[in-house]
Amino acid sequence: MMTDEDILKKLEDSTKNATRHQLETLQSILERQSGVRYLQPYLSGCCAPIDAATYKRTVPLSCYDDYADHINQLAGGDHGQNDQPLLAVDPLVCFFYSSGTSSMKPKLIPYFDSALSKAASQIAIQGSVAILRRLFPPKHDVNKILFFIYSDNKTTTKAGFKVMAASAFPLQGSSNENLSQLIRHSSPREVIVGSNFQHQMYCHLLCGLRNYEFIDGIFSPYAIGLIGAFSFFESKWEQLCDDLENGYPCLDITEVAMRDSVIEVLGGPQPDLSKRIRSICGESNWSGIFSKLWPNVRYIKCVTTGSMSQYCSKIKYYAGEVPVLGGDYFASECYVGINLDIAQPPQTTRFVMLPTAAYFEFLPFDMEKNEAVGEETVDFSGVEIGKMYEVVVTTYRGFYRYRLGDIVKVVDFYNSSPQVEFVMRAPKSSFEIISERDLMSAMESFQMMLRNVMAVEIVEFAGYTNLESSPKKLMIFVEIREGCTKLRDSVAILRRCCSSLEDAFGSIYKAQRDRGEISPLSVSIVKPGTFDRLLQVAIEKGAPASQYKPPKIVRNREIVEFMEGCSLVTVRLDSLDG
Repeated sequence: MMTDEDILKKLEDSTKNATRHQLETLQSILERQSGVRYLQPYLSGCCAPIDAATYKRTVPLSCYDDYADHINQLAGGDHGQNDQPLLAVDPLVCFFYSSGTSSMKPKLIPYFDSALSKAASQIAIQGSVAILRRLFPPKHDVNKILFFIYSDNKTTTKAGFKVMAASAFPLQGSSNENLSQLIRHSSPREVIVGSNFQHQMYCHLLCGLRNYEFIDGIFSPYAIGLIGAFSFFESKWEQLCDDLENGYPCLDITEVAMRDSVIEVLGGPQPDLSKRIRSICGESNWSGIFSKLWPNVRYIKCVTTGSMSQYCSKIKYYAGEVPVLGGDYFASECYVGINLDIAQPPQTTRFVMLPTAAYFEFLPFDMEKNEAVGEETVDFSGVEIGKMYEVVVTTYRGFYRYRLGDIVKVVDFYNSSPQVEFVMRAPKSSFEIISERDLMSAMESFQMMLRNVMAVEIVEFAGYTNLESSPKKLMIFVEIREGCTKLRDSVAILRRCCSSLEDAFGSIYKAQRDRGEISPLSVSIVKPGTFDRLLQVAIEKGAPASQYKPPKIVRNREIVEFMEGCSLVTVRLDSLDG
């Protein structure tokens, strides 16, 4: 088994010869997969070995819809006819869920048992752990993590394949490595694989509180996971204290395996611990609550880039002096980049692209026009510092020149490997009039205005462009923490804030607004808890709780109708509805 030093050296060496490793990665993928049914129409007339130029010339850029039929066949048990596999020659293990953010119905990402991919994945995963251990050397007596992760392993396809979140896959099975990870968790496995998201979150908190002296770090795949957990904690801390005092979870926790495992962790009534937490939480001061509850915690770790950046200030509020570390750039389709400098500010995390994880291309992206520039891609050696690109991947597991849907900015090179910042999710079409980045920037200013003039805090928001109306119409849905009952008395103030919000949108919006192609802005304040209910609906439809990200740009009419049904007051800049 490799030491941390061996793993870090291997990562370092791969970035020094990044272009060569990229070409070798593509060659190894094509040598193994060129005969699959998806690639055959494009590569059947090409002579082996197929070089990168030929590959990019003959195989078109793709998106999920290009694979959907093949994936549905695989999920149903059809692996190809006449010994010709559909997407990959390797055995199908399971499916990963995409986040299901904008559509409420997640995509299925096939996971094939590829030895080459597994080797690349291990370097990424072990590298991430080694980097963390280098900054925070393990302690013998404080050695547990409070990890807000949820893995319902009961979902299966028609053919019997398990479907799960990619972040939960390492916890499946009974290998020594998987068991060693579970030993470090403050929650037992029965909580992680439970079937009720809110009950799992409650039990994660309860077990974390019981193990308060041993908690070294607090983890969540995404920042929203921590925000959700500790907003939940604010409303449930008294019940949690009752449970600690009684030595068993409340009657709401009905899943027998989960309940019994938590009772075992609690180890009987804990009146002194309950009293300690009551004294901390009774002050209703949540600033620095992490270190108050867990005095030995050394770090918080989660992804805080892109749409997650809005939660940074709240996480830092909860964290106090405890450092918040950014996560890595790991997608369901493949590993993309690693955060080599986890001490940097989490909201500006820079990821070093992993040359052996997949074959990467970069499609130039114009932020002013909010669209990709043509279909000509560049490789590792062709990217330019300061430019924006959409990431395109060819993976070991059945995706070929696949548009990942992520926009990144190249900020530097680490050795010869690009170093990127995650900017936003790519627009789905050229008809979209605001980008995710435009919306988040404008809403940041809107939040400051609401805080100053109405003393309210924004909990969550989303935007939707109705392209079917004439002229087009932009709708913003906003959930605020306090002051909802007084909104009708503050409409004039709210209208002024909304006017300033419209002024903050990007150039595409402004140009179309000036030409009369867009109606005046509509802003709806929705009921408290609306976005939590949206999360529940998404989970019920299959979205993985660990990977769920609230939609910023909504493209699903069902979500819009749900939001409209939750509206308390709507301000249109040309009229008023109640």
